Amino acid sequence: MAKGKLIWHIACDESGIDGQVYYGFGSLWMKYQRRGDFVRIIRNLREKYRYTNEIKWQRAHQKNNIDFYKELADVFFKHAWLAFHCIVIRKGLVDKSFHDGDYDLAMRKHFTTLISSKIKAVKKAHPNQLSEFRVEVDPLPSRYNKADEAFHTIANNILKQELGGDALIQTVVTKDSKDSQQIQLADFLLGAVMSAFQGKVTSDRKRDMANHIASYLGWDSLKHDTWDYERKFNIWYFHDIRRDQREIHTKNVELRYPLPAKSLK
Repeated sequence: MAKGKLIWHIACDESGIDGQVYYGFGSLWMKYQRRGDFVRIIRNLREKYRYTNEIKWQRAHQKNNIDFYKELADVFFKHAWLAFHCIVIRKGLVDKSFHDGDYDLAMRKHFTTLISSKIKAVKKAHPNQLSEFRVEVDPLPSRYNKADEAFHTIANNILKQELGGDALIQTVVTKDSKDSQQIQLADFLLGAVMSAFQGKVTSDRKRDMANHIASYLGWDSLKHDTWDYERKFNIWYFHDIRRDQREIHTKNVELRYPLPAKSLK
């Protein structure tokens, strides 16, 4: 790692793009040099519970997996160098006239908005250090087979226009979630948020798991969004500013494990 340069690893996943009321994108953030620590922590947790399956929200409700997934949530919140940021969009409120009449394009724009906005926040927090970002994504939900390349180009153009300097996103790698435990954890956390928004939890154990995660924020439910300055667990509900009413209530976060003055170390 170049001296003085901050290198970030961002693992991304999606949910709800199959015609549900809400769709969303989630991103798990860590310093690049923490990848080995992350792999070791997850490996130890797997060994403790003899859990060999892919980590997925859809498995979190299974009776034999509950203890593993509860401790996985605890592990995430205990480590200040891990962060989760997501965006949630109500599909019915998307004005397709801004996206060439195309939900596919709207979804890609919302994903790009999430990542580029969070990168700008990181740059603002570390104004005197060089930064580099490396992104891995589960295959983006798009009929456009070069959606990952388009995201890479467009996001870098947005960042260069607003921040200047060199391209900040160095790599974008499309990776099957089976090959990335970072994407798997993003899937688990995003799935919990989206289950609360969709309101279609078919299992008491799933509802309990989502509320278990909410309890680390000092909440009783994940159907809220956070203020934009929340660093650890950030839910961004994409509101159409032309509408007076917000259906989602922004709620203060009271972390069970408070962050130090500077997080993600």
